[in-house]
Amino acid sequence: MFQRFRELNTLRNQIFIGFLLVMLIIILVSGVFVYDRVSVLLKDNAERHIQQTAVQANGRLDALIGQIDSLMEQVANHPTVQQLLLEELNGNEVSFNQRQSLLQIVSSYQAYMPSVGSLELYTADYRLLFPIKDGSLTARISEPDITEANDQKGRLVWIGVDPDDDQSLLAIRQVSLMDRWFSRGGYLMARIQRSYFQLDDPLSGSDGGESVLLVNDAGQLLGSSETPKADLLPLLESGDQTVTYLDKEYVQVKLRSDKTQWTLLVLTPVSYVTKGLSVLRTVLLVSGGIGTLLFLIMSFLLSTMITRPIIHLIRAMRKSRLGVLTPNSQKVSTMELRELNYTYNGMVANINDLIRVVYEKEVLQSRTELKALQAQINPHFLFNTLEAFNWSLEEKGEEELASLMVIMSRLFRYIMGSPDNKDEWVTLSEEVEQIRRYLRIMEMRMGERLTWDIRLDPHEAAVPVPKLLIQPIVENAINHGVESRVGCGRIEVDIGPSSREGWTLVKVSDNGPGMDEETLAALRHALEGGPSISSKGSGVGLVNVQRRLRLYYMEDGLKSEGLIIESRLTEGTVIMFEIPSNGGYSYESGQQDHIDRR
Repeated sequence: MFQRFRELNTLRNQIFIGFLLVMLIIILVSGVFVYDRVSVLLKDNAERHIQQTAVQANGRLDALIGQIDSLMEQVANHPTVQQLLLEELNGNEVSFNQRQSLLQIVSSYQAYMPSVGSLELYTADYRLLFPIKDGSLTARISEPDITEANDQKGRLVWIGVDPDDDQSLLAIRQVSLMDRWFSRGGYLMARIQRSYFQLDDPLSGSDGGESVLLVNDAGQLLGSSETPKADLLPLLESGDQTVTYLDKEYVQVKLRSDKTQWTLLVLTPVSYVTKGLSVLRTVLLVSGGIGTLLFLIMSFLLSTMITRPIIHLIRAMRKSRLGVLTPNSQKVSTMELRELNYTYNGMVANINDLIRVVYEKEVLQSRTELKALQAQINPHFLFNTLEAFNWSLEEKGEEELASLMVIMSRLFRYIMGSPDNKDEWVTLSEEVEQIRRYLRIMEMRMGERLTWDIRLDPHEAAVPVPKLLIQPIVENAINHGVESRVGCGRIEVDIGPSSREGWTLVKVSDNGPGMDEETLAALRHALEGGPSISSKGSGVGLVNVQRRLRLYYMEDGLKSEGLIIESRLTEGTVIMFEIPSNGGYSYESGQQDHIDRR
């Protein structure tokens, strides 16, 4: 199972899961924050709405109370009512006809307010004056209510539910006699239907909205004729904003009426207040789900865009196990991945170039060794034969020829080298000594036709150089320069510091017939890989030297220009090249050990 988990632990899955977790955290945090802020906002709006509803209901209640107060004030100040109460106060008994006249007055006012069930007029000694029947004020209401009416001196006093009719409410006011300095002349009491104060009472058959209740201090519901199933007194005494009534939670707002001393109770179901929160919760969940899904798709696409070029690059790199270094041909639009792909392709190109250089070096070395093997046939037999010639010539007194045999023996030993090819690199002083041996042999062959001069700067004597790098150029100068000249020919080898710091200049010149522009161009073309222009001789020649310079000194950051040839007809030829004074790449990579051992 752990192995399977490791197989799934890919860069794409890491990016995908990382982006997804970040998105989920962002959605969760933002959702909780938005839900909290919006829920607070909705609750505040609901509370303001409830307060506004309470204020509006209180305004309607004040308007209803004002209508009743205005009606009773008009009746109390009517001239007939004032006259009858004044006569009663003066001790004159009011006649039946006078009391009968009050019926028309009261009926005319009641016509404007049908909710007023009846108006009752009492004298100052509590006797019923209207309607025409026997009755007493103390039998209708309690003494505290009468005292309250006296204390209010003409202002309306609300008593509550009528003891004789639970469908009505009672209100009383003292009638002040204007002709007797507003002294107490009697009492006017009104009986109002309870439905008149039913502002908004959906408790019975509730529609789920707000309930506006009118409650007295005893917890009795005044604005409805139905008796509540539970007492409202606990709601009045509770100071909590959220209360439970009839097994249902409400948000309550209480307003006290100064005119009636009753309490206006506004109840709003909690579910009605939080209905917006449910919608908000649903919207947040749906939008969060859609956002997560979209981010899931975008994360997958983005992780695929990032990892797909890397996968192609990995596949290209895996081919190197089979020994095939191929560049990645996939096009990448991302700058970083494009740079990575470009770097890999450059590395593959450099490695392929290095492989090609090493291969060419190995091929060239193999060919050189093969030619050396073909030429030497049996080196030990050849050396022994030359030594025998040397001793034989010395015994016969041919010292010059004996010296020639010694030079040829050393020349062959230098050319053939050791069988394991450990002396591939030599110093310039050793290479110059080999050139001297060769020129001495050529001098003995050509006689006075050849003169030569070699100049080697002492500071350049220890510069490492591949073996037989200069000798083919000297041989070319003799074969194509001195031998083609009529008269004495001259070879000059000049080795010294180059004008370029850290480099050594090697120059070989002759005074031969030179070359025209066409021949010189053909030779330069041959050095760059074109066909050879001469079949004279069997040595490796200038092409071999050029290839060795290119392999040893024109790779890995070294900038040798190779062979530089200057020639004019009748003026001779100059061939020169530059090599690093420190030996270059091959010297630095391990050949110095051999030179030190020599």
